[in-house]
Amino acid sequence: MADTARARRLAKRIAQIVASGLEHEVKDPRLAMVTITDARVTPDLRDATVYYTVFGDDADYASTAAALNSATGVLRSRVGDQTGVRFTPTLTFVADTVPDQARRMEELLAKAKEADDEVARLASGAVPAGDADPYRTSADTEDDDDDTDGVDDEDFSDADVRRGPQGG
Repeated sequence: MADTARARRLAKRIAQIVASGLEHEVKDPRLAMVTITDARVTPDLRDATVYYTVFGDDADYASTAAALNSATGVLRSRVGDQTGVRFTPTLTFVADTVPDQARRMEELLAKAKEADDEVARLASGAVPAGDADPYRTSADTEDDDDDTDGVDDEDFSDADVRRGPQGG
C-alpha cells in the first residue's frame, strides 16, 4: 500500500495533467467552460476521482459529463505517460458540488443578516413591558427602617428580647 502523502502528490499531479489535457489536447467544444477543481486517488493508486465544475446550467453539466466520459481514454493515457506510475489509475469524473453549496451558504447568510436587521429595527423602537427600572435602587434602600437582619422587630415581645437570641 502507498502512503497517503504519495497519493496526495499523485492526485495533485493528475489534476494538473487532466486540466492541461483538456485545454491543449482534447478539442471538444462542450469542454470549453470546464474547471478541474480537485482529484483524489485511492490508497492503492489504482483509481482516481477527478472533480470538475462547469460554468453554465444543468444542461451544460450533462453535456460536459458526456464529453468527459468520451475523453477519458485520451486523458488516462496522458496521465500514464506523464506520471510514471506502474499502474495508470482509472479516471472517474464527478461534478463538484462545492460551488453550489457555497452559493447556498451565501444565500442563507444573507437571509440571516436580513432577519437580524429586522430584529434590530424592531428592538430600536421597543419599550420595556413593566416598570422602566424594575430593580431596587439606592433610594429604595434608604426608605427601610435600618432593618439589616431582614426580621421585623415588632413581632417580638419584651420577654423574648430579654431571653436573647439563644432563647434561654
